[in-house]
Amino acid sequence: MKANNSGNNSQSEPTKSELEILQVLWKNGPSTVRFVNDYLNEQKRAVQYTSTLKLMQIMTEKEMLLRDASSMKHIYSPAIEENQTKTVLLDKFIDTMFNGSSTNLMMQLLGNKKTSPEELDAIRAMLDQLDKK
Repeated sequence: MKANNSGNNSQSEPTKSELEILQVLWKNGPSTVRFVNDYLNEQKRAVQYTSTLKLMQIMTEKEMLLRDASSMKHIYSPAIEENQTKTVLLDKFIDTMFNGSSTNLMMQLLGNKKTSPEELDAIRAMLDQLDKK
């Protein structure tokens, strides 16, 4: 089973519910619908098994998921990469909410939430590393 990575960026942007499923699969690896549904019910919100099944079938049709039907239980895995998906969603968010300015996003993040000394140290280290490039 291989993901469709032909450089074709025609895959649609995941909805909130699709993103929740993708996050379960990115974190836990290939899984059954039952596992994904149970995980969502424990971690997120109450979801009916049939709703999770239908959504995962739709995601397979949209080429967001791959389905291995070689055994009795169908195993689903992500067909889209986590980092690439997060980059696309973050870029869209920055463009939409901050007029494309990463600086404005960072200022908003640091201004809205109490940032711990450890987090500030990590940010400084990342900035230092970027300066060296």
